[in-house]
Amino acid sequence: MPTVLVVEDDDLVRDVLTRSLTAAGYDVTAVGTAIELMRRITPPVPDLVVLDLGLPDLDGSQVLRMLRAVSRVPVIIATARSEESEIVRLLRDGADDYLVKPFSSEQLAARVHAVLRRSGQAPPSRLQVGDLVLDLQARGVTLKGKTIELNRREFDLLAYMARRAGAVVTRRELLTEVWRGSDVYERTIDVHLFWLRRKLGETAAAPRYLHTVRGVGLRLEAPRS
Repeated sequence: MPTVLVVEDDDLVRDVLTRSLTAAGYDVTAVGTAIELMRRITPPVPDLVVLDLGLPDLDGSQVLRMLRAVSRVPVIIATARSEESEIVRLLRDGADDYLVKPFSSEQLAARVHAVLRRSGQAPPSRLQVGDLVLDLQARGVTLKGKTIELNRREFDLLAYMARRAGAVVTRRELLTEVWRGSDVYERTIDVHLFWLRRKLGETAAAPRYLHTVRGVGLRLEAPRS
């Protein structure tokens, strides 16, 4: 799984970027300062950096030049600055792409995927478990060719499980990685699982894809023939 380092000083924006990229299939770490970024550019180096320019300790354009002096890690600039001259200068200084805020989660994920594809590190955009197929870019799901309508959290939950198909995932892990530390309870997982199972045409008592491992967690696997 490709690793992405998000550098953003705004807590809310940082959380949104982290959740959206995690849902798109990346292993995401987030920091809020230039100093923290430079500390992370040591082995193992992230596969890509998403860099805000308005950092509290150092301007992002200076950070980019510092980064380029020590690493060729791909960098996507994410900022509210939209002047063409600024964009051109940053691209010349070594940025691989540039996104002007506000932008959608889908646009960010697509840009990250494109940059990593050029470097040969893009994750699969499609996951399949039996007859269940997830399109991670379009955030679409089909079961035996029929479209399944899922809300955002249901899709994130299913995608996280699909990336770990066959392995047991704990509830604590789901709360941490899918809900990203939001103020929710395990009962919230039960509610989402109920609706997800219903949309997949199964129940907890008669599972086909989503299996409860009592006292441990959950496992997504293809039905046995």
